[in-house]
Amino acid sequence: MNDTAHLEERIVMALKTVFDPEIPVDIYELGLIYGIDITAENDVTVRMTLTSPSCPAAEQIPPEVEQKVAAVVGVKSAKAEIVWEPMWTKDMMTEVAKLSLGFF
Repeated sequence: MNDTAHLEERIVMALKTVFDPEIPVDIYELGLIYGIDITAENDVTVRMTLTSPSCPAAEQIPPEVEQKVAAVVGVKSAKAEIVWEPMWTKDMMTEVAKLSLGFF
């Protein structure tokens, strides 16, 4: 595994500590993370969405993502980029999230 892969793994672990306050599952397992882009200089952009455009946590989650990713050893800077395409659906959740929320 190369350095970028190790860094991405640590970033994913940090993202798993961010929760939507209304849902007891982390944003990574919820499927809200669409991509993690790491430049050669270790500047990180997290492409993510929210459960809906009117999500009450919209003001809280992106800054928390930026703060937690920026705190990962090796990350130079972090930016959360909110995207709405594709629109999030429950199908994007991992099996872990679906089990936690009783969707089976």
